[in-house]
Amino acid sequence: MNKKEVFKLAKGFRGRAKNCIRIARERVEKALQYSYRDRRNKKRDMRSLWIERINAGTRVHGVNYGNFMHGLVKENIQINRKVLSELSMHEPYSFKALVDVSRTAFPGNKNVTSTPKKEGLSMLV
Repeated sequence: MNKKEVFKLAKGFRGRAKNCIRIARERVEKALQYSYRDRRNKKRDMRSLWIERINAGTRVHGVNYGNFMHGLVKENIQINRKVLSELSMHEPYSFKALVDVSRTAFPGNKNVTSTPKKEGLSMLV
């Protein structure tokens, strides 16, 4: 990388990292390494977020995440986790229909009962 490109990429850095070529080159190289690594980590983080949302949505209906996904696989329903998480947040009735299909497909889901809802201060009294 030549000097012009390095300074262009170092724009916005603090201290001498933006105007001293030796320091700027090191900081730019490290920044590129971080961006390469974090492009992969972002995919991992998003998948875990989707799984958390699906798990929260399924537990409302008395099924845990693993059993829900196993039931969908047995019924050959191929919806990815991103779409399932969006359904659990924005389309609760459609998501409940999927939970019911999963519950009938996998016997492990049938005996699970939902926990009673806790109501604010009435639990403390």
